[in-house]
Amino acid sequence: MPLPLPRALEAVLASADAESLRRATSRLVEVYRSGAPPAAQVLADPVAATAYAAYRMPATHAALVRILRDADRLGALDGVRSLLDLGGGTGAAAWAAADTMPGLESATVLDGSADALALGRQVARHGPPAVAGATWVRADLGALAGLPAADLVTISYVLGELADPLHGPLLDAAMGAGGLVLVAEPGTPRGFAAVLAARDRLVAAGWHLVAPCPQPGPCPVAQRDGDWCHFSARLDRSALHRRLKGATLGHEDEKYSYLLASREPLSPSLARVLRHPQTRKGMVTLEVCRADGTAGPEVVTKRDRERYRAARDAAWGDPWRDPGR
Repeated sequence: MPLPLPRALEAVLASADAESLRRATSRLVEVYRSGAPPAAQVLADPVAATAYAAYRMPATHAALVRILRDADRLGALDGVRSLLDLGGGTGAAAWAAADTMPGLESATVLDGSADALALGRQVARHGPPAVAGATWVRADLGALAGLPAADLVTISYVLGELADPLHGPLLDAAMGAGGLVLVAEPGTPRGFAAVLAARDRLVAAGWHLVAPCPQPGPCPVAQRDGDWCHFSARLDRSALHRRLKGATLGHEDEKYSYLLASREPLSPSLARVLRHPQTRKGMVTLEVCRADGTAGPEVVTKRDRERYRAARDAAWGDPWRDPGR
């Protein structure tokens, strides 16, 4: 019987040397917190790949599951049967796609690290059929050619590890291979900037924005000083995860920025809730990104019962289906 990702990781990583993992995790933390593209391959040996799988893979998976579940509710994933994951490392996107799309039939993971791919293949043996049967290919992300076609192409938590000149060609390769392209990055100003640049390139190429943007014009959030568009996914920490991170809480919140675009037009995008709603007696205030190209607060009072019920149930990152309009 297939295992969920946390248990699959435990099954594979149980025998790993704890001290080696702790040291490798500390090195990874330094690299990712530096805010600059690494000068060399990050997952350059089996221990580094194992540390990444234990330290970062669960959070990446949680963010992608949240993104894909939202896309599925919008109907954007109808008919998606194949996945191509560029820079997929140990396979977080393949696991997330299989977890959210029972109809997924095939997955291909490309990455520059042979050690990450080998570990990903090992963990995948415990997963659902599309993951267990995935194809794992070592490839230079700076020189991709002849990619297999796929319904969905993912570029998740990759752009921040590449030099800026490689971002455009990687996106072009994704657009050439897929009908849907998903770009996800850490929910930091730098991660958002990479997603925003990808947004501009996709729109310029004639692609249609699906989520989270409700319109293809200038991003209103990017025009506000000190602000950036990001969302959050909560995940449970395993005992190993807590040990490696020196954490005591049983959960963490992964912040992420993302963009989903389609080659063909889909249903019009919806407004999006940009912050945790603020609820007071008889009133809910939502920070909303709107289809008219503006972003700002919407105050919903109890006097408008239908809108109030909808606002009360809304959460950060949700589409905003305003029942009063």
